[in-house]
Amino acid sequence: MKIKADSPDEYISGIEDSEKQKAVKKLREVILKNLPEGFKECMNYGMIGYVVPHSVYPDGYHCNPELPLPFICIASQKHFIALYHMGIYANPVLMKWFTEEHKKRVSSKLDMGKSCIRYKKPAEIPFSLIGELISKMSADEWIKMYETAFKSGKKNIKKS
Repeated sequence: MKIKADSPDEYISGIEDSEKQKAVKKLREVILKNLPEGFKECMNYGMIGYVVPHSVYPDGYHCNPELPLPFICIASQKHFIALYHMGIYANPVLMKWFTEEHKKRVSSKLDMGKSCIRYKKPAEIPFSLIGELISKMSADEWIKMYETAFKSGKKNIKKS
């Protein structure tokens, strides 16, 4: 479900389902409250994105250096709300922490791909857990991890 928007506010206004709209708005608030310095909110890939801007990381994204380095995106899809977190995909320790905490705090099973966490029911989004997740990686840590794991052209992630 693509929402044409030039800003995060416009994106949220374009969500037709009021329950999803409220959840995405709250998710955005949680992210902004917990987002470390060095990241910037913008529209990215047609979603609300949180990126390392060129002013902090001039090289940009290796797939398209004209784009800033992506970190997190949130989107309202047809059947779910998605949180895309590149750091969780790149860092096995962070992934382990998140999956274990999710089991403790959320009664429904975690629906997750490599970097995509999907919530079919907005009421089941663990906002406090997501806030903790967002705060666990600084922009400098993400840049270092990105350069080590992705920029070399091969995913080279340590299993520590």
